[in-house]
Amino acid sequence: MSAVGSSPGSGTGKQLAADPAIERTLRRLELTVTRRLDGLLLGDHLGLVPGSGTEKAESRTYHVGDDVRRMDWAVTARTTIPHVHDLIADRELETWALVDLTASLEFGTAACEKRDLAIAAVAAVGYLTARSGNRLGAYVLSGSGPRVLPARTGRDGLRALLRTLLATPRTALDRPARSPDLCATTDLAVAVNGLRHPPRRRGLAVVISDFLSTDVSWERPLRALAGRHQVLAIEIIDPRELELPQVGLLTVMDPETGAMLDVPTSSRRLRESYARAAATHRREVAAALRRAGAAHLVLRTDTDWLADIVRFVLTTRRSRGAGRRPRVTSQPAGTPR
Repeated sequence: MSAVGSSPGSGTGKQLAADPAIERTLRRLELTVTRRLDGLLLGDHLGLVPGSGTEKAESRTYHVGDDVRRMDWAVTARTTIPHVHDLIADRELETWALVDLTASLEFGTAACEKRDLAIAAVAAVGYLTARSGNRLGAYVLSGSGPRVLPARTGRDGLRALLRTLLATPRTALDRPARSPDLCATTDLAVAVNGLRHPPRRRGLAVVISDFLSTDVSWERPLRALAGRHQVLAIEIIDPRELELPQVGLLTVMDPETGAMLDVPTSSRRLRESYARAAATHRREVAAALRRAGAAHLVLRTDTDWLADIVRFVLTTRRSRGAGRRPRVTSQPAGTPR
């Protein structure tokens, strides 16, 4: 749901990437994230995948209790003494982010648009993982079609990725409602499969979307993705998607299909029905993410999103340190900024 608005001017990707406004936004975003996440940007990723690691190290003599699947048969045959492989935990992390920048993200009634919050979430994940040897790539879903941004190392690579995301053209909301290029909906299931193929080394997969579609066919490919990678789903929410304000007759438009609708928000029954349907959908999304094995972080445009990220990271680290399975859902405090 989105109010009808105007679209920004057109231009090539290179022209947009060189826009001084984008550079200012990028510097401000970097300063905000690094300052607020100070103290969390330390340490390497040791043993990202559950278990002792995946890379083979030296062989050693077999001891009772060792995993027989790690038997080094070549050394065992040569020495006639059972040997096993030691494993090295993965220290270099490869992160891939699925970033939904489709028309439904071009909406916001609080501190920012959902699109801006999605890019900010990429920045936070990037600065939390951008260390020596770690790489970050993105699969961008926009109105012009999917685009793959190759994984690069270091903060320079992260800045280049964020610059590209900021320069991604927005959907023109002032075109006629029946414009052919607006009559398409987001297929998140296809996008998740885009993260799975081609197969990539084990690492972290981050799916950033508003998960507005009632079609949860993305659950199955997400479960398959979680079978190989650690998966974090970041759900972007605006408060007006949870409840309608009482403002009389409100004209709204679906930015992905162009459908227009007059909503009589003065009707209490309609507002209550809308709130119930929105709450039910959010519960269905949370349940589908839980079944898929993905950690779930909710970011809202009307709360302190960095505080929500810090709270989620600290909770996850404490859970792992205590040897427990991390809690999969992190809900924001709900206090507007």
